[in-house]
Amino acid sequence: MELKGKTSTGFEYKITEERANNYELLEVLEELDVSPAALVRAVKMLLGEKQAKALKDHVRTEDGIVPADRIGEELKEIFEADGPVKN
Repeated sequence: MELKGKTSTGFEYKITEERANNYELLEVLEELDVSPAALVRAVKMLLGEKQAKALKDHVRTEDGIVPADRIGEELKEIFEADGPVKN
């Protein structure tokens, strides 16, 4: 099973059930409260390298900056979508 979706900003993603049902991902998500730097690992664990790069390119500003808050917003929206990630 695969979760497919699109965020409100237009980022399209596909997440395998295996990636969504990863206990270690939950551990990393728990770390976000203490260390915002855990966001990097969470994005890569959930989306994989290729989609993580695509997400960075999606939110990249004209100046070439990848705003961490925008990455966080995209990730939050993915988790709030209906499907295996939400569970």
